[in-house]
Amino acid sequence: QGRVVESGGGLVQPGGSLRLSCVASGITFSIYAMDWFRQAPGKQRELVAGISSGGVTNYVDSVKGRFTISRDNVKNTVYLQMNNLKPEDTAVYYCHTDSYGIHYWGQGTQVTVSS
Repeated sequence: QGRVVESGGGLVQPGGSLRLSCVASGITFSIYAMDWFRQAPGKQRELVAGISSGGVTNYVDSVKGRFTISRDNVKNTVYLQMNNLKPEDTAVYYCHTDSYGIHYWGQGTQVTVSS
């Protein structure tokens, strides 16, 4: 059974950086696209960044130039490097993949950007 587990969240000051990690197990990681979503209090969950099996990336406009998604198919891990963080980036960040219509979500990791 597939599973994804996030880590790396925390409290950071505006302008700071964090790197989130998501380790997948129970799926053939290398053939699936992987995504990072986030959900802020009172808001809908939104797609932040995605990376295809071939490494093609896409980002929501609000994080372009600040966030970088990458993957390591040997370690079955997807990363989200977040630089120049802003208070509006505060949210629970979730890792996601879709394996033949089965959606796998992690438990989420809290990112708080505050001075």
